[in-house]
Amino acid sequence: MAYCGLFKRYPAILNKCGDHLRSKQIWLGASSESRLRASRTRRVRPILLSGFIGISLLASQCAFSQERSLPGEASTPIAAPTPDEAVSTLDARVDATPTGIPAVVNSASDTDLFAAALRKPLDQDQTAPQPAQPSFFKRPVKSEIIVEGLVSYGNYKIFASGYDMKLFTAGVEYDRHSWGYFLKAQLDYVAEFLPFVLLDKPLREDIYGNPYADPYSNPPVTIDESKKIRQKVPGIGLSPIGFRMLWRPSKKIQPYLEAKGGILGFTHKVPSSVSAYENFSLQSAMGAEVKMSARWGLRLGLFSDFHFSNAFVVPNNPGLDVMNANLGLSYHFGAEK
Repeated sequence: MAYCGLFKRYPAILNKCGDHLRSKQIWLGASSESRLRASRTRRVRPILLSGFIGISLLASQCAFSQERSLPGEASTPIAAPTPDEAVSTLDARVDATPTGIPAVVNSASDTDLFAAALRKPLDQDQTAPQPAQPSFFKRPVKSEIIVEGLVSYGNYKIFASGYDMKLFTAGVEYDRHSWGYFLKAQLDYVAEFLPFVLLDKPLREDIYGNPYADPYSNPPVTIDESKKIRQKVPGIGLSPIGFRMLWRPSKKIQPYLEAKGGILGFTHKVPSSVSAYENFSLQSAMGAEVKMSARWGLRLGLFSDFHFSNAFVVPNNPGLDVMNANLGLSYHFGAEK
């Protein structure tokens, strides 16, 4: 009777619970069915995740707006030589008299005629050159690499509670013109790698990432004194997903708006000691690029927002929002020299 509680889903066989062999058979069948359902559920998540990653990578490589033939680049086939070259050579050498009777050909004309007759079989054996096949990729896709740095100059509390912290980053950003145009702006795919990330924060902070007074220390520490005692936490960041809208791409000054997301890793738990080492990042920026030459440009970020938090991977999620400015030097690929 110990198995009766397991067969509430099977009312037709409750009267057979006394048969231990029969109960074991039903239990094994129900267990195999539940394992099969669980295995199907576990397989769905990796398939969806793999499909999302594959679609993201393929979408960034489309670049359909650049891969077309340029006008006037199609090659024309070269005409083959005429087979009557010897006859035309002879006619060019013969001088007609006013009466229409050809004059006597001199010895030099005879020599040219003989050479043309010997050259005629050789010319006929030469095959006509084949027309060049037009290439599908006529010019490289417009893309650029930007070496840039970021410096924060203020905090605000909208999506996070961290306060009195400064963020410094430096890295490389890759922009590729992959998605045509939107709202009269060139739409680019953006990815960024930040090998240098530094967070300047108070040494003493509460669970919300704010500096606090410690009246029980010896000597007691006030909030103003706590702000002066700083801690610098290094880290690293990667933002593989992003986009940029670039207006007036052929002009001297090119306004842009971009957003990118990724992950940050620090050597300590930030922004508070009960937070996490890993945080998810979200950046939004606006500014302008100044075209210095066909290959080189200067990026001036007028206003940017950098947010990171752990998305409640741990119970405490204070997060941080900083306002910042960035400066970068860009190199363009696929531009005409």
